[in-house]
Amino acid sequence: QVQPVESGGGLVQAGGSLRLSCAASGNIFSFSTMGWYRQAPGKQRELVATITAGSITNYADSVKGRFTISRDNAKSTVYLQMSSLKPEDTAVYYCNQNGRWFDYWGQGTQVTVSS
Repeated sequence: QVQPVESGGGLVQAGGSLRLSCAASGNIFSFSTMGWYRQAPGKQRELVATITAGSITNYADSVKGRFTISRDNAKSTVYLQMSSLKPEDTAVYYCNQNGRWFDYWGQGTQVTVSS
C-alpha cells in the first residue's frame, strides 16, 4: 500500500463531532509528516492540520481549539478529532503523507455538517 486510506467521514449536525482516521504506508510512517487537508465545493484545497514525525502539530486558524490531530506510529495511522463542527467545515477531507522523497495523497472522505 502506498496511497493513504481515509475513513470516518459522514453527516453530522452542527456542534457535533467526528473522528477521521488515515491508514498510511507503514514502512515510512514513522518519519513522515502527516497532514489533513480539505476541499469544499468551488474552493481550493486548504491545510487543516499537520503533525511531524516528532509530533509537532500545526493547525489552520479556522480549526484551532476545535480539531486535534494525532498519530499512532505502531498502527501507521493518523487521526483528526473534530469537535464543535460548523457547516463551513463541510468538505472532502484528504490525508497526506509527506517526506523528503515522497508525497502521497488519499482519495478523500466526505464530511457534511448540517445546520
